Amino acid sequence: MTFTLPDNQITNGLADTFVHVMEQYLTVPGVSRLMDRWAEGILQTVVEIAPLIQKDKHNYDLMAEFMLSATMGLNGFVALGGVPQDWATHMIGHELTALHGLSHGHTLAIVLPGTMNILRESKGDKILQYGERVWGITEGTRDERMDMVISKTDEFFRSLGLTTRLSEENIGTDTINEIERRFNERGAAFGENQNVNGEIAKKILSDRI
Repeated sequence: MTFTLPDNQITNGLADTFVHVMEQYLTVPGVSRLMDRWAEGILQTVVEIAPLIQKDKHNYDLMAEFMLSATMGLNGFVALGGVPQDWATHMIGHELTALHGLSHGHTLAIVLPGTMNILRESKGDKILQYGERVWGITEGTRDERMDMVISKTDEFFRSLGLTTRLSEENIGTDTINEIERRFNERGAAFGENQNVNGEIAKKILSDRI
């Protein structure tokens, strides 16, 4: 079945799988060592197979690993043991899809680096853990390493062929203000700390212009 999908669906699926895991992983450290390792294993697998799949999307073994990664990324397994979950990136991404018709996985590639940057104070310890274990980033000051991790994540999405800036899709401040309004109107409070409201969503999106 996956052999029949257009290339952009494969690309969006890789991004979506990656961010599904990140929404359950990039919260706070020390809740479950085992679930952290499972999540990191899925992330590493997606990073490893993504360029191979893009060269040959009809390779059955590669696509099988992709589908297993996607399944394990959203069947509840990596959240076992009370792992905190985020999902703010998804909620913001849904708004971009609703307002501009961008594919879901594409919106996540745009939003996630902004979520990481704006929430770097509360997510910092987990960002550094992710950077060390998935990308091998161990040198530099705390802020320098976080900058490198966010940049590496952005580069991964771009390597899939996705744009990662709102301006690249001709999306500007009018949309950002509208999403802030919609969040405020609904009393939105997303993220593991329930602190991603309209104001924070605006900061995240403004970071991605």
